[in-house]
Amino acid sequence: MPRILIIGGHGKVAQRLEPILAERGDTVTAVIRNRDHEADVAATGATPLVADIESFDTEQLTNLVSGNDAVVWSAGAGGGDVARTWAVDRDAAIRSIDAAVAAGVKRYVMVSYFGAGPDHGVPEDDSFYAYAEAKAEADAHLRESGLDWTIVAPSALTLDEPTGRITVGGSGEQSVPRGDVAEVVAAVLAEPATIGRMIEFSSGDTPVADAIAAG
Repeated sequence: MPRILIIGGHGKVAQRLEPILAERGDTVTAVIRNRDHEADVAATGATPLVADIESFDTEQLTNLVSGNDAVVWSAGAGGGDVARTWAVDRDAAIRSIDAAVAAGVKRYVMVSYFGAGPDHGVPEDDSFYAYAEAKAEADAHLRESGLDWTIVAPSALTLDEPTGRITVGGSGEQSVPRGDVAEVVAAVLAEPATIGRMIEFSSGDTPVADAIAAG
């Protein structure tokens, strides 16, 4: 029974991921910042754990992730506040990667976005720039960490009903329901062949498990 720690456990993707993992028998712990969200998370089948990852240092994060088989990063500052974007999407993410290394938690799945990377092409005067830069640095740190990593990189997120079908690759100009992103993360955790890959995807016609296995 794998033990999965989800950082950002009250997010829209995470709340769709948690019941998928719980229903297949995984032990799921969801890290949340706001104690008022404990009931929402508990209702998914996950165990809520209140912790402020923005303020936790690497040692505290190491204690947080210890004893798990995998870490899923699904947290984010949510845009708007540039300083907090750097603090969460880059700095806290990097500390969590270092914590996984220190704790011996080899499997790490990062939820990123389609087109993330040093060549993201977002101009400095764009409101998305800080997020794009933060994700590029965090993703690069994960690649170099020595962990068994996978970067899950969906195109534009929607609240449409999930279809369970995606297309890997493409232009990134499409969209994908958050529920399908959750399905991809769950499938990635169960598929060792996804280790060491960045999976960019949108809605499509191929069942999730087949799409990620095909690469």
